[in-house]
Amino acid sequence: MTKNITCISSLALAIIILLLVSFSKNENTDLGQYSTKGLVLNYTVSQHKDVKADALKSTQDLEIFSPFLGKTFVGFKEAIAFKESGGNYFTVNTYGYLGKYQFGRETLKLIGVNNTKQFLRNPKLQEKAFIANAQRNKWILRRDIKNFVGKHLDGVLITESGILAAAHLAGAGNVKKYLRSYGLNNFADGFGTTIRYYMNKFSGYDTSFLKPNKRAKVTTI
Repeated sequence: MTKNITCISSLALAIIILLLVSFSKNENTDLGQYSTKGLVLNYTVSQHKDVKADALKSTQDLEIFSPFLGKTFVGFKEAIAFKESGGNYFTVNTYGYLGKYQFGRETLKLIGVNNTKQFLRNPKLQEKAFIANAQRNKWILRRDIKNFVGKHLDGVLITESGILAAAHLAGAGNVKKYLRSYGLNNFADGFGTTIRYYMNKFSGYDTSFLKPNKRAKVTTI
């Protein structure tokens, strides 16, 4: 039995050596003899006639969708950010206003931010600042929100989001003057953007997330 195994092993080894020698001598081996043409093969993708052509479309043909924020609070703050800076956290305009939401230095001090260099390079801090400032403005303007929301003033429907957006632009004090003068005192910033414009542009967003807070501060980074 041992002799038979030894003979079979020797024969197998001889065949392998012979094949190696034959391939090494003939560098132009005809691989056609190894073709799979005509053979029935298994596929990982079904070729059934009921498979719709749409399922095999290239991804380059598919539509690309962006998140729809609508009139949500996130939609509100992102719309303001786009108008203010194009959404750029690291920009400073010609008047020295900073970041994604274009904060002035004095406004930042009111909500506890004193280091403007740190503020400009910290997106998380800028988002917190937007919330704190809006909460503070909502407290300052709480009576005006109660008295004017739902009314039309100078052709614009007054909404809470419009009031808060205008306060971000011009400050809560100027928004009070605008509302209580029934639109006669219409503040404009250095670029000519008015309270009325912001009231109209940012009308109807859901700002119920914001709670009025007289002492709203950015306490953590």
